[in-house]
Amino acid sequence: MEAFFDFADLRQRSEQYFTSSQQRAHFRRHAKGRSQCTQVFVGRFFGIWSVAITMRSLVWFKRDLRITDHLPLVMASDAGEVICLYVYEPELIEAEEFDPSHLVFINESLRELDENLRARGSALVLRRGSMPEVLRQIHEECPFERLWSHEETGNRMTYDRDLRVADWCKEAGVEWTEIPQNGVERPIYSRDGWAARWNKRMKAEGTDPPPAIRAVRGVETGHILETCDLGLPPSSKVEAKPGGESKAQAHLESFLQSRGVNYRKDMSSPVEGWEGCSRLSPYLAWGNISIKTIHHALQDRVADLRWKKAEGLPFDNRWLQSLKSFGGRLRWHCHFMQKLEDEPDIEFENMNRAYDGLREEEFSEEYFEAWCRGETGYPMVDACMRALLKGGWINFRMRAMLVSFSSYHLWNHWRKPALHLARHFLDLEPGIHFSQVQMQSGVTGINTIRIYSPIKQVADQDPKGLFIRKYLPELADVPDAFLAEPHKMPMGEQMMAGCRIGKDYPAPIVDHKTAYAHAKNRMFAAKGTKEAREEASRVSQKHGSRREPSRRSSARR
Repeated sequence: MEAFFDFADLRQRSEQYFTSSQQRAHFRRHAKGRSQCTQVFVGRFFGIWSVAITMRSLVWFKRDLRITDHLPLVMASDAGEVICLYVYEPELIEAEEFDPSHLVFINESLRELDENLRARGSALVLRRGSMPEVLRQIHEECPFERLWSHEETGNRMTYDRDLRVADWCKEAGVEWTEIPQNGVERPIYSRDGWAARWNKRMKAEGTDPPPAIRAVRGVETGHILETCDLGLPPSSKVEAKPGGESKAQAHLESFLQSRGVNYRKDMSSPVEGWEGCSRLSPYLAWGNISIKTIHHALQDRVADLRWKKAEGLPFDNRWLQSLKSFGGRLRWHCHFMQKLEDEPDIEFENMNRAYDGLREEEFSEEYFEAWCRGETGYPMVDACMRALLKGGWINFRMRAMLVSFSSYHLWNHWRKPALHLARHFLDLEPGIHFSQVQMQSGVTGINTIRIYSPIKQVADQDPKGLFIRKYLPELADVPDAFLAEPHKMPMGEQMMAGCRIGKDYPAPIVDHKTAYAHAKNRMFAAKGTKEAREEASRVSQKHGSRREPSRRSSARR
């Protein structure tokens, strides 16, 4: 079939996503070619160069399960016939980080994506298999000339997979064009000016869904694969958010119009955070919504509130500060993803190599298993873990506390706990996750060492025990005065509360004061070494957040 479009317009729409001349040149090199079977006709019509192309494209959906602000889908639709593909990849499903709840969310997203594609004349093609073997099979059945997808900052497994796909495309003569969908730069030449480039990318207009998509006929669509089809147990996350683009839009709307008014304060609380936080993280992680869509909606809401303020109309003064904090979190989201993009090894190795050997040989499986089950004897830690196991989410401060307790109080190396959390976070974003786990474990060398007190966090965040009692029902009748440290209840109090320490609820597996002092001494001794300081300088230069060019970088230029 022939497609007619303004090629200059297509190039302009795609290049707005690239924020440097080097990145735009990189895109042009990979987007200008065409396979020999593509026919191109150019003619002058009313002063516009129009191109008629007979082209068949495949759009590979990964962590971008939506049709709104999906430039690869738009460009493929403009160019001709389209195969829309999602692949259940055994390597990813069998990985340590994968959980049945992830599959449930993915499938809910796929169902809505398929409905939206069918409403436009297409359908989602579903396959099970390794990449690029699935591409090779489809290409043999129904040859296509171009592969479109979004860039993905995933784990080492997806990185290696993409290298194999690139090799296959070169071998098969298929042009593969990857387009950014967030503020992560690939390749990045300097961290200097990153924030300005992020702002420029976010200000660019998003794309509406294509009104019509010409599907390639004769391609079997396949069907949704459930947990039983893939050899997985049913999901245990009974409180998990449902997936889908419409769910993402609904969460964005409710947050910006009502739930987010006290966000600046609520985001730290495990009590208020369930409603006061945006809860958009799983929708961002699986691509039900783009960060640019959120950014534009945020700016529109802020503009509306400022207009009301200027006009003297009534509005809650908490809104502007809360939305300012939320906007900062959007930049923070991409800033941490950029770290993994720039240094993939931090999925496995300490960011600051001077900390190698600090904890690795002292790992306690007993402590680790108790932490995983939510049975450490510290109610705030245990309630947070059990909430996570039930719903796949916990607010940021409590995530930091879980990692802090594992790394400092239990003195366990971060890698294995990181995999446990990754498996149970419904909103797993590898770039954020591994960077944050290292930060909260104190092995970056450039961040403040924060050793959270699980006792103080009860007083600060849940003094009445609303959250703790919900997820630790065995503590339901424990008096507030003993809720942070129930092991200090006299035996009489334990009997009255129906909670005997060591039987109904565990005694603390470590002593807080002793563990705190041990971790503090070990960490500051390690941080004070010459090697750690030198490594910290390297880490800061490579990953540090900065708005102005560093002196070192300026001198080089």
